[in-house]
Amino acid sequence: MTTRLQLSQPPARPLIIWDGDCRFCGRWVRRLRRLTGEEVDFAAYQELDTRFPEVEKKAFAEALHLIEPDGRVTRGAEAVFRSLRGVRPWSLGWSCYRRSRCFRRFSEALYRWVARNRGWLSRLTP
Repeated sequence: MTTRLQLSQPPARPLIIWDGDCRFCGRWVRRLRRLTGEEVDFAAYQELDTRFPEVEKKAFAEALHLIEPDGRVTRGAEAVFRSLRGVRPWSLGWSCYRRSRCFRRFSEALYRWVARNRGWLSRLTP
């Protein structure tokens, strides 16, 4: 879901912000990092201090965020799909997310379920 914020100091490159204390998140961020290469930067929200005061720290703890150079802030499934929009074949996910309300709703619902259950899911994720 896009959050309409005007960030005072957006990053020069797209930045994914994630929960550095979460093992499940760490595993998936490593996968995203391999897929996106040098196109996207990554930071645990615990390392940011007050770099983006417009976003509540609690929001960063609840979901992965993507902050883009134009100041756009997205979170959850939308942030994941946007970060992969230039990576083939994963860019298909972004196309589906943009074009299909049903796919978008399902993706966000699944993301919220996973986020709520990431503790025990981390034991299942290689």
